[in-house]
Amino acid sequence: MTPARILIVAGSDAGGGAGIQADIKTVCALEGYAMTAVTALTAQNTLGVQSVMGIPEAFIRAQMDSVLDDLGADCIKTGMLHAPAVIDAIADCLTARAPNVPLVVDPVMVAQSGDRLVDDAAMNRLRERLIPQASVITPNIPEAEALLGQRIQSADEMQDAADALRALGCDAVLLKGGHLSSDDLVDVFAHAGGYLRLHHPRIATTSDHGTGCTLASAIAEGIGRGMALPAAVERARDYLQQALETAVPLGTGHGPVNHGHTVIPFAAPQIAR
Repeated sequence: MTPARILIVAGSDAGGGAGIQADIKTVCALEGYAMTAVTALTAQNTLGVQSVMGIPEAFIRAQMDSVLDDLGADCIKTGMLHAPAVIDAIADCLTARAPNVPLVVDPVMVAQSGDRLVDDAAMNRLRERLIPQASVITPNIPEAEALLGQRIQSADEMQDAADALRALGCDAVLLKGGHLSSDDLVDVFAHAGGYLRLHHPRIATTSDHGTGCTLASAIAEGIGRGMALPAAVERARDYLQQALETAVPLGTGHGPVNHGHTVIPFAAPQIAR
């Protein structure tokens, strides 16, 4: 029995709370096997992003080719993709090398601190080339607003927005509602079978850096091990809630969640290959 093989294509976070570092921690905590293709290096900490250095698209493609040539992948997850040429290289690789591998797209555009991580050209290319290949996308409200060019101010508007996002070509959408002002947070999951409104209490904590990366990678690990998408989403949300609840404050800004909390309640039989 082998672990779920998850290829993560995303940027590095020097502070370890988000990006590739959060992705690896999450996949390993859920007993999957994490592999990476690094798209960018960021100098950042709990206070914000100080600098970003992109990796050339040819080398990103080389990393993906190396992994897929040898190890293979049961699910692929993307995070911060900083330039149109990078997105083109990744989309071309997925089309040529992994057309039947499930894809989780976390459209990372804005850091927890509010720093913008990608420009409009990259956002447009993401909409045109990568989202249509996705099994599920996991935007928060500001990211959904940017992709759609419209405001989202209620759970009902979230459901309409999820429909509009699915119309971009992806199979399913998990629209995260943490940016709405309410104690009861609502995420909207729209897929071919209909809608789910997923409720959970807001946790009062400053240890919330990397929540989007963590959630998307947890979903990818669930898909990779053979779980149905709705079950993978719910397990990932449970994992993230416990990671928030058990986090120990680090740094002086928005610190990381506790990726290493016990995952025994979330363990499921690995699929045979």
